[in-house]
Order: sequence, then C-alpha cells, then structure tokens
Amino acid sequence: MIGVIDTDGECAQWAFPAEPGAVRTARHAVRGALRAWGLEAVGDVTVLLVSELVTNSLRYASGPIGVRLERRNPAAGGPTSGPALLVEVSDPLPDPPRARVAEADDEGGRGLHLVAVSSQRWGTRHGKSGKTVWFELALPGE
Repeated sequence: MIGVIDTDGECAQWAFPAEPGAVRTARHAVRGALRAWGLEAVGDVTVLLVSELVTNSLRYASGPIGVRLERRNPAAGGPTSGPALLVEVSDPLPDPPRARVAEADDEGGRGLHLVAVSSQRWGTRHGKSGKTVWFELALPGE
C-alpha cells in the first residue's frame, strides 16, 4: 500500500515497501499526481523513468523506496531556465547506481541511459541513510 508522506499542491511524496508490486504502485501514484496537476504531457516519460529507477532500487536495496515529485517554477528561484518537474527516487542503499552499456540481447542495463537521454538534468546524491537518484524534465507549454 502507498504511504503518502506529503502532498502539498506542487509536491507529492510516497514511500513504497521493497516488494514486487512497488513498481506498478509507483507508476499509478505518479500518473495520478501528474493528472491532478494537468501534466499529462510528461506523464509517459515520467512514469517510464520512475519505473526504471524503482526497479533498480528493488533489485539492489532491501528497504523502503521513496518517490518524490516537485513542480518547479523558475520565478521561485529554481536552478532551471523554465518550469520543470523534479523527480527523485530514494532507497537505503548508499552505493550510487552504475551506468552500464547493455548489449542488444540484454534484458536490463538501460535504465540510467534512459534517464540520461530523456531528462534535461539528472544526478545522484547521498543522504543520511542511502541515496537519491533524481532527474528533471522541462514542462512544455507553461
């Protein structure tokens, strides 16, 4: 079940148990938040990238997986040149993810590459109890 940590108009957060259904539940929660904010235009790419990052967390970490969305407005002092959606996926594993080159027949290994080529910026940061992988998407038409 989704554990909503915080929802405040322009920010939504959830914590998911590290269980197989977490990916599906995270996709559903993210799509619902984007629909509520009128951001369906970035829904497919956001859901795809969240799916990849939550899957990575499930594969390598054993604790709760956090997902956070923040709708950023440059007038509020954000680092971007236009409106953007910041997406963060956190887990208790301190090791940063490693990008790898997937061969044509490999079933995995493309998640971070998808994040890198689909977002305007992305990165990782260490926290008190794990790491966060984040990416930012430009919001068209705002």
